[in-house]
Amino acid sequence: MWRSVASNALTLFIVILVVAAAMLAWGRQQFSGPGPLAQSICVKVDKGASLSSVSRTLEEQGAVSDARIFRIGADYSGRAAQLKFGSYLVPPGASMAQVLEALTAGGQSTCGREVNFRIGVLKSEVVLRELDPATDAYVDVVKFDPTAAAPAEFTEAAADADLRWQVTLAEGVTSWQVVESLKQANFLEGTVAEVPPEGSLAPEGYEVARGSDRGALIAAMQARQLQVLADLWAARADGLPYDTPEQALVMASIVEKETGIASERKQVASVFINRLRQGMKLQTDPAVIYGITKGKGALGRGLRQSELRRETPYNTYVIDGLPPTPIANPGRLSIEAALNPDVTKYLYFVADGSGGHAFAETLEAHNENVAKWRALEAAQGAADEGGVQGN
Repeated sequence: MWRSVASNALTLFIVILVVAAAMLAWGRQQFSGPGPLAQSICVKVDKGASLSSVSRTLEEQGAVSDARIFRIGADYSGRAAQLKFGSYLVPPGASMAQVLEALTAGGQSTCGREVNFRIGVLKSEVVLRELDPATDAYVDVVKFDPTAAAPAEFTEAAADADLRWQVTLAEGVTSWQVVESLKQANFLEGTVAEVPPEGSLAPEGYEVARGSDRGALIAAMQARQLQVLADLWAARADGLPYDTPEQALVMASIVEKETGIASERKQVASVFINRLRQGMKLQTDPAVIYGITKGKGALGRGLRQSELRRETPYNTYVIDGLPPTPIANPGRLSIEAALNPDVTKYLYFVADGSGGHAFAETLEAHNENVAKWRALEAAQGAADEGGVQGN
């Protein structure tokens, strides 16, 4: 009898072991295998949230198939107490292991809302954006002038500790514009002692935290521009008509202000480089305008003949060579164009009516392009007048 009992007990024990092993294998497969999500979602982890509450939220949102298995896996991997607050993008089919990795790896949130403080050539604006998980693209929620009262939707979002902040400089902004705009960024602190040298700020996007110091941000912009210039200077073409990176930066700023089309920047650079090599005056209007405005906003009108004749350090119709400083903060593509221009014989260019420019090697060909442009302007003017009369 005892032998039978022992035999049955052993059998039961073996069955239990087999079942436990099968359940463990199933649990591991559930934890590591593809998850149930059919499309991306944003998962928010609040400050101080427990693993239990987060796992239930994940199950409710369909990110995991079983909250208990998720908790057991987190405990087993030693990450149960490592949740990082924030909003995280969980892609389709993400396993529980991948979801746990996203929620415990730390770093910046990958989902949710962000504020982009954009400093543009003509104006600055504050944009509240939100990631659409279905498309993995940001959509604008609200935008407004930083000098105006903030909309209620923005004020509400700004109270969220998980909100991300970014400052973006457009290519071609001046240093004065950057400093003046940053004064309106009320999520930053501190002052900027003086306007940094023109051209010394890299037009890019900068991730910041609420309460970041304005002076430290300016320093980061300068450090990035120095690195970009150093990298591209080291890879420059041979035989360029300037001797220092600073001169290349001046050329890059002229290219930046002459065209907004990335594909023709190297052609524009070739025109001015060819002029320098031949001892021609650069005759670039943006430089003349900078001599008038000192980079403090747009001129808002056309240049006068008296201004084109007046001798100033930036009047490239009068002076020889480059102006003494950059006339804006050029982006990487314009710096690259100044240091690796196209090899052409172009000496002239003029607008072609499409947003780009028509290039020419001779004055005769250039004059023909100018005539075409003026005819287009006249036709456009007549069409605009006709439209007004018809309304």
